[in-house]
Amino acid sequence: MGTDRRTPGRPGKRRRAAAWTPALPALGMLLLAGCGSMPVVGDVKPVDASQAGDAQVQVYAVPPRDGAEPGEVVDGFLESMTSDDPSFRTTRTYLTKDAARTWRPDAATTVLAEAPNRNAPALRGPEPDATDTTYTLSGQKVAEVDAQSSYRPIAPADYVQTLHLVREKGADGKREWRISVVPDGLVLGQSDFKRLYRSVNTYYFAAGSSQGSAALVADPVYVRNRTDPVTRMDATTQTIRTLLDGPTDWLRPVVDSRFPAGTTLRKGVTSLAPDDQNVLTVPLNKSAAGAAGGVCRMMAAQVLFTLRDLTSARVEQVELESGQKVLCSLGAEEATEFAADRGDRAPAGQYFVDDDGKVERIPGSTKGSGDPVPVTGPLGEGTRRMGAVGVSRDEEKAAGVTEDRARLYVASIVEEGELPAEAPVVSTAAAPGDRLSAPSWDGRGDLWVADRDPDDPRLLRLAGGEGAPREVAVPGLGGERIEALRMSADGVRIALLVGEEGHRTLKIGRVERTGSDTAPVVSVQDLRQAAPQLTDVTAVSWSGRGRLVVVGKEEGGVQQVRYVQADGSTSSSEVLPGVNQVESIAAADDELLPLMADTVSDGIVKLSPGANWQTVLKTGTSLVYPG
Repeated sequence: MGTDRRTPGRPGKRRRAAAWTPALPALGMLLLAGCGSMPVVGDVKPVDASQAGDAQVQVYAVPPRDGAEPGEVVDGFLESMTSDDPSFRTTRTYLTKDAARTWRPDAATTVLAEAPNRNAPALRGPEPDATDTTYTLSGQKVAEVDAQSSYRPIAPADYVQTLHLVREKGADGKREWRISVVPDGLVLGQSDFKRLYRSVNTYYFAAGSSQGSAALVADPVYVRNRTDPVTRMDATTQTIRTLLDGPTDWLRPVVDSRFPAGTTLRKGVTSLAPDDQNVLTVPLNKSAAGAAGGVCRMMAAQVLFTLRDLTSARVEQVELESGQKVLCSLGAEEATEFAADRGDRAPAGQYFVDDDGKVERIPGSTKGSGDPVPVTGPLGEGTRRMGAVGVSRDEEKAAGVTEDRARLYVASIVEEGELPAEAPVVSTAAAPGDRLSAPSWDGRGDLWVADRDPDDPRLLRLAGGEGAPREVAVPGLGGERIEALRMSADGVRIALLVGEEGHRTLKIGRVERTGSDTAPVVSVQDLRQAAPQLTDVTAVSWSGRGRLVVVGKEEGGVQQVRYVQADGSTSSSEVLPGVNQVESIAAADDELLPLMADTVSDGIVKLSPGANWQTVLKTGTSLVYPG
């Protein structure tokens, strides 16, 4: 049945169903969509709960049997949480009448490393004449999904909850064990969670942006793979409903939705799909009736970007309607004007620092294998040696950190010139490893760099890459120090590698901008762990609009390269082919472009979609894409 459930009385022992196994005690029939017949040849193979292939299998719960003992009731209740039980009606039959009425399964979802263990109050359970008993649920908690469908990973922590059971008289007059005290929400093992839910990006506009400069920001959430038991909506409809509900609390301070307040789907809509022309019509309630023109186009762009990777058929056009009236329509190509990277050009190449300390470019962004050429200007042709580089997203300017990591310079890479007499950023730390980090540019054209001086650690921003640097407050750092950073294309999120006692961990911060245009105040707020399973992170880069590529190690493990969603969620399928001794990693906003890495033994290497790692250059360092 694809569930990750512990066998009663044998903690740590998993029970796995095979393709031919009869139904588990709490699960009923399977409905396999699209299967016209059953194959009569071939090997019998076990079915893993986390297999992607069971996405169309519908699993339904069955009620408790007459005379079920307390342990059976608890096991049945936990099993039924992993089913597709409509409105959790059958799941509620394991509860007393009062508990069934008040239990809220949609309040939150607790994700455990494995399915919860249930521990009886005594080895033999309750006495035969007992009227109540209590069971303890335990496990290792690794994440929470709140009522907004927002995922928050946590370092593994002990999970303990209790279920209180009583004997309740049923309609037939018999007294049956039922759960009377139960926490709201669902509790699932990781394999069940990954089988039942999928990550999708909803999109909102960066706060304060005008229509001409509006940039969409990805806000990851989780929806059910199939029909949601509570709303009865399919995955597409769930996603649009979540989009209309507005951004998650973490991202809300820095983004806006263009949908008018109170906008929802028209009452009764539970299924949405594009027509044979790949046009998706989204029926909205009356709150959206006044939307028109540019605002409506921005609303449609939010829907188009949100559905980009969700539906099996590509949505080429979105029509928004209210009260049977079409408000506006927008095509997929037109929507690219709202992308943070504008979607209108690929980078001209990748950039790196050669053995002579000069900045060079590898032409041909889709291959990453052209002959390197020095960039125009003092960073490619001057005499001062550089140790790290960051290139603006328009590829007109670059910021170079000197080989000794003491100074940062900004210069054109399209025009001849000289470096300025004075560097705009200088670190006075004694050791090169305590001086300036590699720089990074955001989508607004601002330049960011960290001074790692132990006596005065600072995060600095140069507006437009010019003028005097301004310090950016990061109140959530505590005693940790920023070792490296990467800015997102939308400019509202920053990935930080922070270090303490020899280890580096990955955190994501929200970039808030307050004050006036002439006197802006910028800070990084609400830092959260992005890869708590990795105890030591070596390098990070944004890869596309809603995820990062991370190099790091688990406790006692070897170095690995993997993708992590911006909310910190990940899966085993997102671990990339191994490459040894990676020191830095570079990915483009366009996820079809090759992943690039600096390695100790193999030089600069690349990983193209569907291929293995290949050496591009035996020498060179600090390879980056624009940004």
